[in-house]
Amino acid sequence: MGRMTQRLKAQRVGDVSGSRIESVAVEEPLEIRVAALPASGIPAGSNPLRPPSTTVTTTMRLPGDDFDLTLGHLVAEGLIGDGDDIATMMHCTDVGPDGSPTFNVVEVTLAAGVSLRRPISERTEVATSACGVCGSTSVDDLLAALPQSPSTDDARFGLDAIQAGMAAMRLRQKVFDATGGVHAAALLDARGEVLVVREDIGRHNAVDKVIGWATREGRLPLRGHALLVSSRAGFEIAQKAAVAGVPVLACVSAATSLAVEVAERSGLTLLGFVREGRATAYSHPARVSEADPGL
Repeated sequence: MGRMTQRLKAQRVGDVSGSRIESVAVEEPLEIRVAALPASGIPAGSNPLRPPSTTVTTTMRLPGDDFDLTLGHLVAEGLIGDGDDIATMMHCTDVGPDGSPTFNVVEVTLAAGVSLRRPISERTEVATSACGVCGSTSVDDLLAALPQSPSTDDARFGLDAIQAGMAAMRLRQKVFDATGGVHAAALLDARGEVLVVREDIGRHNAVDKVIGWATREGRLPLRGHALLVSSRAGFEIAQKAAVAGVPVLACVSAATSLAVEVAERSGLTLLGFVREGRATAYSHPARVSEADPGL
């Protein structure tokens, strides 16, 4: 798994003692930088390959799928509309103390004439692995900025299809199997097929990676899909689902009050405690039936 896991010596305590080698998930920062080009092209005196850039955010993440994470973050935070707003993405050649590349900086160049839809100064520039829409002042602001409300989506899912999707996601959590220390997110289509699974130390990063994949594939908005997450549903997860246009968000654990408010007011179906044979519907339960609607 390369830089996703690291083998460390640890000491067992309790009824079984002794030293052993443990696999842990790698946690490293990712800095996202964005450069905007005027419609006329590269400014005079600038490097045509590396125009002036500004740091949008720095987040702690599980290395891997960095371009998906970058794209998903920019879309889910309302900074760009879709993949057409991006001209290029590349890893900056930053190096660690040992002189080897870290691949911990991604530089994005916007398409000519495109600018970020929100000023960076209005947002928190450093995020933890648990941070979502840092800087949003209220749910009202979020709802007013939604590119497309999930409320217009008439998608239907059987509870059994969602549970099967959760099981399929779990089978593809390779880093979790090795470490027990990461979250996952997945995208389920209307046929019940899991299209993509992404892992990360932060649940919001895992969701960003899925949204970034969908952006690269030209699938936005995610009408007719369900977003599956191996954690609780907090405000930041519900917000990202709503911005991506996904009509159903299903989580393994509980939902928070703000997540429920975002889901209810945006038209998002929010499911928590998805277990074998049951789930808790916090909002818009009509999209989910006990039987597969395709049968």
